[in-house]
Formats: sequence, C-alpha cells, structure tokens
Amino acid sequence: FHAGGRLVQHTSGECIDAVGFCLFLKTYLEVDDFPADFCQRLFRYFQNVEQDGPARTPLPKGGGVFLRDVSCYFSVLEEGQPREKLEFTFKLYDKDGNGLLDSSEVDRIINQMMRAADYLGWDVTELRPVLKDMMTAIDVDDSGTVTLEEWVKGGMTNVPLLVLLGLKVKERDYIAAHMTELHYKSLHYTSFNGTFKNTSCKYTVHSQCANKNPDPCARTFVKSKKEIGVPVHDWIVADCNANKCQVCHKKIKTSTGKRCVWCQEMRHDDCVLSGLSKCDCGPLRDHILPPWAIYAVSKEEDTNLLNVTPDGHNLQIAPIPDTHPLLVFVNPKSGGKQGERVLRKFQYLLNPRQVYNLSNGGPAPGLHLFRTLHEYRILVCGGDGTVGWILDAIDKAELQVHPPIAVLPLGTGNDLARCLRWGGGYEGSDLREILKEIEGSVVLPMDRWSIQVIPDDPKEVGDPVPYEIINNYFSIGVDASIAHRFHSMREKHPQRFNSSINLPKLFLFFLFVCLHQCCGVPLDLSNLSLEGIAVLNIPSMHGGSNLWGEAKKPDRGSISEEEPCEVITDPELLKMSCQDMSDRRLEVVGLEGVLEMGQIYTGLKSAGHRLAQTSQITIRTNKSLAMQIDGEPWMQPPCTIHITHKNQANMLMAAPTKPSGFFHLK
Repeated sequence: FHAGGRLVQHTSGECIDAVGFCLFLKTYLEVDDFPADFCQRLFRYFQNVEQDGPARTPLPKGGGVFLRDVSCYFSVLEEGQPREKLEFTFKLYDKDGNGLLDSSEVDRIINQMMRAADYLGWDVTELRPVLKDMMTAIDVDDSGTVTLEEWVKGGMTNVPLLVLLGLKVKERDYIAAHMTELHYKSLHYTSFNGTFKNTSCKYTVHSQCANKNPDPCARTFVKSKKEIGVPVHDWIVADCNANKCQVCHKKIKTSTGKRCVWCQEMRHDDCVLSGLSKCDCGPLRDHILPPWAIYAVSKEEDTNLLNVTPDGHNLQIAPIPDTHPLLVFVNPKSGGKQGERVLRKFQYLLNPRQVYNLSNGGPAPGLHLFRTLHEYRILVCGGDGTVGWILDAIDKAELQVHPPIAVLPLGTGNDLARCLRWGGGYEGSDLREILKEIEGSVVLPMDRWSIQVIPDDPKEVGDPVPYEIINNYFSIGVDASIAHRFHSMREKHPQRFNSSINLPKLFLFFLFVCLHQCCGVPLDLSNLSLEGIAVLNIPSMHGGSNLWGEAKKPDRGSISEEEPCEVITDPELLKMSCQDMSDRRLEVVGLEGVLEMGQIYTGLKSAGHRLAQTSQITIRTNKSLAMQIDGEPWMQPPCTIHITHKNQANMLMAAPTKPSGFFHLK
C-alpha cells in the first residue's frame, strides 16, 4: 500500500479504501474467495469504531479506514512473544520511521489500546489517564519521545500493556508474586493515580509500579510437607478502614495495617508478631480450603499428569477435620457479566485454588484435585444447564463419594434452583450470606433419568437430541414448539432478541402422540384433546410454572402407609399425589394449549391434566414434533422414547425463608 507497492492506488495518506481493505483481508487471511458482504460489513465496522469508539479519532477523508489501526487490531488476535508484539506495535506506529515515538504517535497507540480495552469489556470511563501514566513511565529519560529500547524494556514489565496487545500473560513478574488468574478488568483509576488490583487478595498498586518488587501474594498451598496442617496467618498490606486492631484494640490508620486473607483479622504492622500466630480461617472456616491443606509433591513422587495444575504445580489435598471445603464452579457466560463478578468475589473470599472458571478446562480439574476428600461440598454458579454439566462430570469422574451440590443461580429460568430454594436468579447479595445458607442446608437425593430416542426410520434425519439425561423435565408438543420456534428465530435474527419480545402466535396442532405405557400400563388419551405432554422430575418448569400443582389433602381414613405403586393412573389417587424429586417416580401432565400454559404461569389455573405417576415411560409418536429436555428444544421425526431411572444426585436444599414458600417440598 506504500509508494511503489502494487496496491498503492487504494491508499490516500494513511488510509485505504473499501476495495483496498478487501484486498488486505484476502492477503492477510490467505484466501481467494472472501464474501463481499462480510468484507463490506467489516469495513463499515472499522469506520464506526473511529467515530463511535471510546477513543474518538477524526474520520479519515474519503471514507477510508486507517491501515495502521486495522493492522493493530489483527495483531491483537495473533499469537506471539511479548518482544515480537512490542516491536511490531512500535514499527507500526513509528510512521515517519525515525526510530522514535513522538507524542502524537503515542496518542495513536493509546487510542488503539482504549479500543482493545473496550473490546475486552473493561470499564474505559477513566482509563485514558491510566494509559497516559503508563506511557510516561516508559519514557525513562523524560525526553518526550520513546525509543525502541525504552518501549520494549518498559513494555516487558507492564502487565496491562501486554494484555491490551493480546498476550496471555501468566505466572511472571507481578503475576508471579500475585498468583492465579488475575482479572485485568480490575484495572481501576482512583482520584490520585491509576491502580492495578489483584482480585484474589486485593493487593493494590499503581499500574506503573506493578512490577517494581511487589510484596508477595498470600500463599495458596505449602511447598513443604512439614507445613501441612499448620494453621498460620497470611498477612497482606490492606486498607483497614479505621477498624480496631485485634491485639491492642486501637484503631488502625489507613497506611499502617495488615489483614489476614483467611480469617480477615486486622492488626497494626507493629502488632502482627505480638499476637497469636494460629489462624482459624474466621467466619468462613467451614468452606475455606486453607493453604496448609494443599501441598506440593515432586514429579518423582507422583507421575500422574492429571495432578499437574495449569500453572505447573503438582498438588494434592490433605483433609481438614470438621470442615466441608467448598469446590466452586463458575460459568462466566451465565447471566451476562454476573458470572465474571461472582468468580472474582469467590477468589477473594476463598482460596483461589478451590474456585474454578468452567471456561478454562471445564469441571474435571477441580473434581480431580478434590477426589481424595470425603467431606466437601460443591457450589455451581450458573444456570440449570451448568448444573447438568457438573452432574454428568461427577458421573464420569467415578468419585469415591458424590458430594452434595448447592446452586447459585445466574441468568433466568433456573427451575432446579427454585425447587431447591436457592431462588430464581442471583441479585447481587453478599456472597457471605450465600455461604451461610449453604452451611444450614440439607442433603436431598434427586432422581435423574435416562432417555433413549429411537427414530422409526434411521434414514430420516432430525435435529440432534441435546441430552441423554433428564434432570428437570421432558416435554412434547405445544410448549416445546414455542421454545423451538423462539430458539430458531433467535439463531436467525439475534439482533431482534436483545430485549424482551412478544412471542408470535403459533399454529396450534393436535398432538399426534401415543403415551404407550407407564410401567407396562397402557394409557389411553383418546378422550382428551391435548396439544402437549410434559414429563416432570421437579415441580418447576419455564421459570416457575408448577404444571402438576398442589396435592389435595386426603381424608384421614384413606391414608395408607404402604409403599407407593410404580405407576398411578387413577384420577382420584392422582389428585392426592405429591411431587417428590427423590421418590424415583415421574409426573406426567397433559396440556391443552398455549392459553392453558399462560393461565398456569399466571396463577389463573392451578395445574394441567394429571395423567400418571410412574417409574418408567414409553412414548411413541407418528409425526415430526418439537421436543425439549431441560429447556433445550429440537425437532424430532417419528420415534419411540424410553425413559428409565438412572441414579440419584446429592443436592443441597436451602432452609425455607418463610413458612409459606412457593413450593412445599418434604
């Protein structure tokens, strides 16, 4: 694109036109056939970035885009070593080629970094002054220009800069002192200067000081077996907010205090050594897996590669008597940005070694580390799908014990969490209160069911069946059709589903389905006009609908102490049948249509048509129908469906907050 180049006719100053942009993409991506429509959309995107982004740059004349900025965007996506990335960026923005970055060229880099930060989801409201301070610190001799040597030397020890250049920086410099997954989105700006904060221990430094011999972070494991089981405090410098010292009981000034990261005890700097050295882990002792319970072993002692953590340590856990360490799994994709915030908060409240980001390797590493413990709990932070993911992983892990599971519901729906009294969605309350609720919860076995879908014609291709296990519910017909239509429209037109919408009216069809038998007992539906059938394991569906409804209290004379039958189809007996997710039975409900579903959801009608309670079901269909398992819909050609009991999972049910709860589970 420069003078003498074969594409110079597409340049105007520093900019390239739309045709030149497409040629650039073809060359860069090494493809001959690049979709013209997509190319035009990308071109317009880069134009809009200049106009609407967090770093406003005047639009190039002639409607082009800045070639340097486009190149820098793509370089962020590339793998590479820190020195390579820094050298590339320097040469890219040293437009006059004099080996120096002047103030205008540095400003262009800051603009680009602002865009990268915005793309990464950082709060960029007050980020520009922080970046300016970073750049000023790189100019060591205060000459007003930055040499390549200054740029590389300063950049190699500047963690935020490396992150904004697209590097996955781990376990070095500042991160080596403050371990695990630092979240660079916690780059904040204070009234005095830019700060860089470790979200695990809250250690805070100016961004330009992040690599200047930082104090060591609190340990998360012990390196010597002599330290196993020895509970000592881990003190870090902290803003104690005028709290009283636990030793001398006098107020602590802002700059003279230390806090133990495990028990949260606060002391003056001068009182740290005079007080007791034993740490009891404070109010969260039942949940915390302290560092003296995690120890490193040599590769000679343990050659199992599964025991090696992502940061290269070979760790094992020693049991801590009278505690139930909490293994936390967080799905950061659940509930918008809720998951990311919850992840950071739990890394601070607990040992980061017991908090797992499911986007980094799934649940297997956490389950493997905790495999030797017999008394521990699991907290799943996510939706019902995330809970199912963890339950499947526990089955595959073949653990000695199946730990009980609590749920912190993120996003919407969350039918299982509702039934277990964890609520329909996390609303930002103090996570310490959630941990207290987990301590007071009780273990409840929950039935899980295997589902086998056998097509009548193997050659007739339908959508893939989403799951092989039912945790919440399975349905055919009207509700599944709505869910499938909604899912299909959202996939086709995502821009229309950014806010709440009115679902389109669907053509209501008669359900061509034969509920063939429940535990071998045929069920005749010929006298009912149904448009849907729901098979329920829990008393909640579609974010709170109780399709089975409350049970009618039986007369005292009719109460029987006999074991419940495998199948109940008698309408009078069904009226008195309660739902129980531990009784190894499913509830089968018939639905007349969309109107009835709406009436149940709003409380205008108490329930659908109770058809059966049963421990196994066979269903046959003779036309293509929409189906769904736990909220995941698909279109299924004619088939035979077998549902049988698989196993039981240990779930934790929270104590009721009010006597008159929505669900009356026993």
